[in-house]
Amino acid sequence: MGYPDDALAADEELLLHRHPHWKMLVLPAITFLLATAVAGFLAGLAESRLDGSARTAALLVILGLWLAAVGWRCVRPLLSWKSTHFLVTDRRVLIRRGVFAHTGVDIPTSRISSVQFRHGLLDRMLRTGTLVVVSSADEPLEFDDIPDVQRVHSLLYHQVFDATTPQPGANGSDENRGGGFEFG
Repeated sequence: MGYPDDALAADEELLLHRHPHWKMLVLPAITFLLATAVAGFLAGLAESRLDGSARTAALLVILGLWLAAVGWRCVRPLLSWKSTHFLVTDRRVLIRRGVFAHTGVDIPTSRISSVQFRHGLLDRMLRTGTLVVVSSADEPLEFDDIPDVQRVHSLLYHQVFDATTPQPGANGSDENRGGGFEFG
């Protein structure tokens, strides 16, 4: 049983599992390309203009600077992206973050009083945005860079609506609320 299955109760159904939108990785990818190009250029200069131990020292310094830049500006954001999970189940909304130190937030759907989203022009073109979940007792929680935020909003809204609306026939009513919502 792998993540996120181990975060769920035995009879809890996973409806949605997302990492943040890939747009978070654009700047690290550009940084990787630029750092590699600059390091390659400097290594070429060192090879052509320096001799012996000076060349070796210069190449080691260039390699060290490249590793530091790539580790800090590329690997760290990639690990952060990969270790951030946004989940919606039939009972709650979960967010999990962290590689070494983990943090998490769980919001039962029965406590959600409002679900909103927002996205600007670029986010609309990339089909991403910020999901805002307001629970009955807490400050609103904002989840940035949720892929396909409008569909996630709709799914979550229907989950909250289904959880707070009596089921047909449960109270003697024959109302038909329409079919279930399927995300996919």
